[in-house]
Amino acid sequence: MRLITTALLAASVFGATAAQAEMKLTSKDLTPGQTMADAQVFNSFGCTGKNISPELSWSGAPEGTKSFAVMVYDPDAPTGSGWWHWSVFNIPADASKIATGASGDKKLPAGAVEGRTDFGTSGYGGACPPVGDAPHHYQFTVYALSVDKLPLPDTAPGAMVGYYVRANTLDKASIEVTYGR
Repeated sequence: MRLITTALLAASVFGATAAQAEMKLTSKDLTPGQTMADAQVFNSFGCTGKNISPELSWSGAPEGTKSFAVMVYDPDAPTGSGWWHWSVFNIPADASKIATGASGDKKLPAGAVEGRTDFGTSGYGGACPPVGDAPHHYQFTVYALSVDKLPLPDTAPGAMVGYYVRANTLDKASIEVTYGR
């Protein structure tokens, strides 16, 4: 299980107090370190999942958070640069959750924008690694951002969204799951 946060690193480097909140990401649809359910698996490219975006809930965002972004990345994809499965940005600072199935159904927090995946479309694109590969790792990460909005359209690819997100990140938290076929 890999739960990634930067709050503890910041506390040790900058001398922050233990009372500082630690950003956390949880999900009723994803279990850290476990296999992704068929509900979140892609339904194309030879995969037969339901391609339903998972529920994600976060807490402990740092003071000064003006918006959030969620990104889903597979570093094991045999592309040389990984694979972007989902990006959602311009999530309002008062949001703390994305509901199951929110992608594509207009259930995202008001103002949120979905970027383009490496499948070539905007919205959630579930796991679908090549047959015979070792199980891939899927990193679901929520970022607390220092800006209200990223200046990007819904056609922005994951790498571009990632560039703007990382340039404005105050803190982040992740859940990692696996999937193979």
